[in-house]
Amino acid sequence: MSENTSLLGIGSRVKHPAYGDGAVIRLHAAAYECCFTLYGIKMVGKDYDKWTVVEAIPAEAVVSFGEAEKSLMKILKHWSDISEVVELGDRWDGGVMILKPGDDSLKPKDIPIETFFHKIVMVRDRIRVMEQKINASKLTDEEKVDLQQYITRIYGSLTTFNVLFKYKEQQFVGDRGKE
Repeated sequence: MSENTSLLGIGSRVKHPAYGDGAVIRLHAAAYECCFTLYGIKMVGKDYDKWTVVEAIPAEAVVSFGEAEKSLMKILKHWSDISEVVELGDRWDGGVMILKPGDDSLKPKDIPIETFFHKIVMVRDRIRVMEQKINASKLTDEEKVDLQQYITRIYGSLTTFNVLFKYKEQQFVGDRGKE
């Protein structure tokens, strides 16, 4: 634990080999509660030494919840620029989506598939952020599970668009995919 010899405080930025970029949001007796950009909140043992400490804030520093929340939001905004590259399936490159009204007197609308795909990916990313915020909230476990069920159903509704993704692991997964 060469660079982690002192206890990390709330707001410390870390880079975990499996979870990626994150920040310490709470201290427990034997573990740090960290919020990772792509994986949400995870517990990491205080003796864990495989991560890189990007910015250490001493644990002795007294930080109010409001200050910690502002710091965390700043950190997440900073790291959110480092996002997963999501590629459109090769067969859709240069393609156009045509929205044709049922009334032949109206003009159809052409939308580049890349533009539409980008919007679908943005929706997916925003749902993930909402999911992380729900998990980090002060809601009861029952309320969190209830909201998580809605999110899972949203993902299920979006599985129609999986045909656009180049890689299967980046596709939407609903209830059936989690079984």
